[in-house]
Amino acid sequence: MPHRLDAELFDAVRFEAALRDRDDPLPLFRETLAQANRILIERFHQGRAATELVYARATLIDALLTRAWSLFLPADDPDIALVAAGGYGRGELHPASDIDLMILLRKDDAPYRDGISAFLTFLWDMGLEVGQSVRNVAECVALARDDITIATNIQESRWLIGGRELFEEQRRLCEADQIWPGPEFFRAKLAEQEQRHLRYHETAYNLEPNIKESPGGLRDIQVIGWVAKRHYGVNTLHELVEHGFLTEEEYRQLHEGQAFLWRVRFGLHILAGRREDRLLFDYQRELARQFGYRDNPRRLAVEQFMKQYYRTVMELSRLNEMLLQLFQEEILYADDPGEPVEINKRFVARKGYLEVRNANTFRRYPFALLEVFLLLEQHSELKGVRANTIRLIRRDRDLVDSAFRADLRNRSLFM
Repeated sequence: MPHRLDAELFDAVRFEAALRDRDDPLPLFRETLAQANRILIERFHQGRAATELVYARATLIDALLTRAWSLFLPADDPDIALVAAGGYGRGELHPASDIDLMILLRKDDAPYRDGISAFLTFLWDMGLEVGQSVRNVAECVALARDDITIATNIQESRWLIGGRELFEEQRRLCEADQIWPGPEFFRAKLAEQEQRHLRYHETAYNLEPNIKESPGGLRDIQVIGWVAKRHYGVNTLHELVEHGFLTEEEYRQLHEGQAFLWRVRFGLHILAGRREDRLLFDYQRELARQFGYRDNPRRLAVEQFMKQYYRTVMELSRLNEMLLQLFQEEILYADDPGEPVEINKRFVARKGYLEVRNANTFRRYPFALLEVFLLLEQHSELKGVRANTIRLIRRDRDLVDSAFRADLRNRSLFM
């Protein structure tokens, strides 16, 4: 997602004038990058939104990379292009995030080999952490067919400089129906997430959580975006509201959750001085202070901060579960929604997921909010709760008040 270049971070006119006066361009690039990084860190400590900062850093890097490219390689050659991939392809860069690049070729790299080597060396000498690949279009197609991660990277890649038509050709060939058709793409991304969650014991409540990879973390939001883009052509999360997958309130929660985690990650990279996505104990205390939390008689600042973190990732985890189920119903089961199997007078099972019989079930029988968890425990064949029921639980959770907690039936269900 391209954004306007921030002139305070990179003034193109002044930069070009300074470049003309330099025999060696490297110091100017390094000075410009260092000064921009200082400004971004200062803005972070002033309380500026992390969404603004990650987009600003990506556009800064766009400007530096495209100018550096022109020092070593032709900017208008139709047979070679510089492409942003991964998070950088989405236009998002945290202070120590890897800058994933693909140098795309039409055929052989022989005419460009020296220029490519000099360009990449220049980036490393600038102090950038670059992850790069050099591929032709045919290689991209073959790799995308075999590897869902590469297919996903190509899906969110972004042209920077060079052969624009070459880039569009690669995108067109790699997004063809024969490469990861709809159902296969969805199943593969779902399996990826399940394996990732297993590595973190399927819980968002680790004491030193990984804010990117743990359940409810940033990767869960990215999975939503990847599937939505692949199947529905959406480029922003808000478009899921227009497609009927999210309510405005649910989108607000998703957006605010992402913004909070982005701010935590931005601060974490600054504190660590390197790429670090683990919210280690030592960082938790300092981030709590930076986020404005203070000790009080009831709770330490770090406890307040982590409470907000856990609430955020739990909410994001629920939204992820709900959206992936909605996608699953449309992508995999649109032609076969499944017959309901009776559980009791309030619930049925459909395609292995628990579902309320009626949209007003929880309002008529508030204890059913707890009964959901009891039924999941009693029926091991159930894989989870259907998305429409998750949404109703979220809608009706305000029914859990003091009278609800005092009710003997609810207390017995809870125990």
